[in-house]
Amino acid sequence: MNLPNMLTTLRIIMIPLYLIFQMVGSGRAEVIAAIIFVAASFTDFLDGYLARKNNLVTNYGKIMDPLADKLLVLTALIALAVQNKLAIWVVIIILARELGITSLRAVASSEGTVIAAGPWGKFKTVTQMVAIVLLILGWPFGTALIYLAVILTILSAADYVVKFSRQVSWH
Repeated sequence: MNLPNMLTTLRIIMIPLYLIFQMVGSGRAEVIAAIIFVAASFTDFLDGYLARKNNLVTNYGKIMDPLADKLLVLTALIALAVQNKLAIWVVIIILARELGITSLRAVASSEGTVIAAGPWGKFKTVTQMVAIVLLILGWPFGTALIYLAVILTILSAADYVVKFSRQVSWH
């Protein structure tokens, strides 16, 4: 297993650890949860960078890296909603986008087409991750930022659907 794949696997392993500290709900535990979330988020950037830079892109990485990202973000969003730090409709919109786009990616892949993530998707991910950290720590700006993330989530979904429509047959 190469280093980028190890980082992806580490991110998956960090999810339950993050969740334990998040659900404790005390100030110190939430700070630890935020640190774990930031570290896990950083592995998202680092594994992709190393895989591309060193030509270490693998089938494992292609499947598990986006899955690890979705698991991390959705786990955090659900935990925040359970703790009443986030409106459930935010989680539903983001979850629906992730399931929908993942399904379209699978259809495109079955036809031999890879539709690269666009800038909207990258902005969405970074905004979601920063907003989540702010929400974990209870900082007021986190709510405004997560609403921006919802807008970027919708824009990135629309962008992907347009790309999909142009590249994949609908019949």
